[in-house]
Amino acid sequence: MPVKIVPFESKDAKDFKDLNIAWLEKYFYVEPKDDLLLSDCNNSILGVGGYIFMAKFEEKNVGCFSFIPFNKNHYELGKMAVDPNYQGLKIGQRLLTFAINFAKQKGWNGITLYSSTKLPTALHIYEKYGFKYVPLEKDLPYERSDIKMELTIED
Repeated sequence: MPVKIVPFESKDAKDFKDLNIAWLEKYFYVEPKDDLLLSDCNNSILGVGGYIFMAKFEEKNVGCFSFIPFNKNHYELGKMAVDPNYQGLKIGQRLLTFAINFAKQKGWNGITLYSSTKLPTALHIYEKYGFKYVPLEKDLPYERSDIKMELTIED
């Protein structure tokens, strides 16, 4: 059965949070900004004009990502996670392809993401999809972020 990527519904809030907490605790820890976004995603992401999508496999939420407004016509890709039991099935790549196509459909100029050198597999995938490294600003909301990447969306 194929993976379906569907818009977030309120009933998905616990899965969205749990999927993200799992990878954060595996590689890092839950930071205050994570807690804010994950504890009330209806207001902290959707309520500010963002989007959340869920990857479903056999009707189970096995992955997710969000878009948060970054600046005019440009969004931050974040909170991308895949259930460890379903990793290796290219669900992350499916989510990323979906995200890029969604941004193109919306006519956005670009996508920004923050990541870490502790996640070389993720960085490799982002590079493969055309994301370029850009300078990291000061005063970031996450201590773990030591990489910033952007994808310019062209028509």
